[in-house]
Amino acid sequence: MVLLRLPRGAAAARAFVPDELQSSLSSPLSALMCVEYDEAPCGPYRELLFIPGAMLFPDGRRHPSISRILVSTWESVVNGRANWGIPKDRADFFFESVPGGDRIRLADDGHEFCRLEFGPCRGPRLPLATSLVPSRLTRLAQLHEGRVFHYAPEARGSLRFCRLHDWWFDARWFPDLSVARVLACARVEQFEMTFPVARVTNA
Repeated sequence: MVLLRLPRGAAAARAFVPDELQSSLSSPLSALMCVEYDEAPCGPYRELLFIPGAMLFPDGRRHPSISRILVSTWESVVNGRANWGIPKDRADFFFESVPGGDRIRLADDGHEFCRLEFGPCRGPRLPLATSLVPSRLTRLAQLHEGRVFHYAPEARGSLRFCRLHDWWFDARWFPDLSVARVLACARVEQFEMTFPVARVTNA
């Protein structure tokens, strides 16, 4: 989990954001997350997602929204789009242990388009729970096929900080975040997430 700040006007902030929402995007803080789900109703899968910031939705409120997300299975793609309007696409994921840390690579039909390298965890374990975060930051919304999906996932786990040593992106497949300033980076273990049924309205 990487918390970051993009330079003002960075193309990565608006990449893959629906046209209707781009003008309202505010991105003082953005988040990149790479998750490995050992168990899920649609089966185990991996995902990489980016939340550029908050956008103004038809309910008159600003909500964080996922602009780009890749997952490792088609089952996750289908269910994510249908149930929560999350714009999932499929990619191949490669998790590797390297000297001094871990490497994560994503590819599409053999073309590598993302690489992340993390150092080992350091410091004490800290509790992580969405109940400790202001609700305005955990209530997400997605604009998908003329409808707005509102949902507030609940998560908990054990957090330890680490370092992001290197990252690289092909902007045709994923927002190029290499221009961003990394504010914090952490690994979350014993991670559990629950997705409630989305509230769906017409856009």
